[in-house]
Amino acid sequence: MGVKAALPKYELYFYYTVLSLAMLWATSWIFAVSSSNANRKSFKSSVKPGWYYFGRKMDTADFEWVMWFSTFREHILFALSGHILFAKICSMLAPQYRSLVYMVYGLLAVWTSMGWTYVTLMLSHCILLYSISLVKIRWLCFATGLFTLATFKCQPFVAWQAGFVNGDFELRHVLFYGGCGFTIMRCMSFALENCERKDGNYSIIELLKYNFYLPFFYFGPIMTFDQFHVQVNKSDLTRKEREMWNISVHGLIHLGVIIVVDVLFHFMYILTIPTDVKLMKHLSDWALVGLAYFNLVYDWVKAAVMFGVINTVSRLDHLDPPRPPKCITMLYMFAETHFDRGINDWLCKYVYDHLGGKHDKVVEELVATLCTYGVTILWLGPCEVVLIWAFFNCFGLNFELWTAKLFSMEPFVTIEATMSEAASRRIRAVINTFNFWCIVLFNILAINSLDFAKMVAKRLLLKGFPITTVIVMFMTYCLVQVIKEWERRQAMIQDPDPLPPAPPAIATTGPTEASASDAAPETVADPSKEKSE
Repeated sequence: MGVKAALPKYELYFYYTVLSLAMLWATSWIFAVSSSNANRKSFKSSVKPGWYYFGRKMDTADFEWVMWFSTFREHILFALSGHILFAKICSMLAPQYRSLVYMVYGLLAVWTSMGWTYVTLMLSHCILLYSISLVKIRWLCFATGLFTLATFKCQPFVAWQAGFVNGDFELRHVLFYGGCGFTIMRCMSFALENCERKDGNYSIIELLKYNFYLPFFYFGPIMTFDQFHVQVNKSDLTRKEREMWNISVHGLIHLGVIIVVDVLFHFMYILTIPTDVKLMKHLSDWALVGLAYFNLVYDWVKAAVMFGVINTVSRLDHLDPPRPPKCITMLYMFAETHFDRGINDWLCKYVYDHLGGKHDKVVEELVATLCTYGVTILWLGPCEVVLIWAFFNCFGLNFELWTAKLFSMEPFVTIEATMSEAASRRIRAVINTFNFWCIVLFNILAINSLDFAKMVAKRLLLKGFPITTVIVMFMTYCLVQVIKEWERRQAMIQDPDPLPPAPPAIATTGPTEASASDAAPETVADPSKEKSE
């Protein structure tokens, strides 16, 4: 069944209606719970006074959001504004030296915020991995990189290295771990790309340019060295038509999303409610399921905004950074589940694709996914929740391949061939519905807690069976069909179906008709233009 399989319009309108009503219904439940429990004793630590003209309290349970967009926004805006200013001056006066200016400004900004001991620590890791890369042994570079990454995830190495960075800067603790982790990943990318280079080695200055590019330094996203090196040393700095307009629009969209999320935090306490187990036990099935879904959507919004703001700055520097993460609403396949495209590109390039090949063999795919999630566990920090999350996602990714292999055999191939494309799409959507909720439940583990995930699964599959289970699955089926319709339209735009050739003209007895038929092809519109119209 192709991605271009269409459904009747009335059926799609029905799906849109059901989905809209379901979203409004779940929102109303969460709003009612938030309003009636705003003064609850267990909420005092995270639900605090917000904007006074709303007359409501605000959910401040997410430390990252409050840190970036309330407490430390002045520091971030000041540092990024300085980077934009110096980058613009350099691109106008001496564009050939802009990569050096990025490096110098990044070093000075890190030195100012974290101190010279932190810069020295980062330089020592860069020098270590650069020295190993000169040997050009791929496995040795990878092993060294994983070992150095482990020193920031395991005790007593973490405490020993953190002891070098002292001071009362409130953001220092967060910046320490962010800068260290991304530095090691960038150094590994440099070392592995240096191993692939046939003629000579990259200089250590290229590594420092890559690592100390300020917009990416502390919190990413990660751009692999081969892409960064080509783009940052590009001499042609001309922009495409309407590129600056698009950058400005994206910047305004991110600002608007920040305001909208802050407003919603005054009306729906989606982050604080899951921390109160007693309250969740008394919630309705619809409120609990909606809460799980909205938590994942919010986590995507947060990642999209944080990476989007940084990506806007990098686009001003004539770079093409990794795209924002794919929305959780659009995910019904484990192969597409990644909240950070930079890390995903890094893992695919150096681990998953390197070991998995074409990803069509069961054993190779199993080895590739195990190794990929092994590196991911080390990157996130080994703990019970991360291990459970990695196990279920690794299983889901392999189970998709096993299922695809099974249904590519007889008699399933023959059965599907006898169906219409619309019927095949409906059957696949039913399977994707269960896949969607597996992705939701597995990722709630990493975003919220194991207790919250267990409670949602128990209410959805056991206590709520069959009424809640059937209704929720049907609404999810409608969501999957809406997603598939969006994907179909995108596929039609990128690769429109060719028009059938026009029937040949039949000549008649008169010369006038013959001359008219000869001139007819000249007046026929271009097929691609006619199709697009």
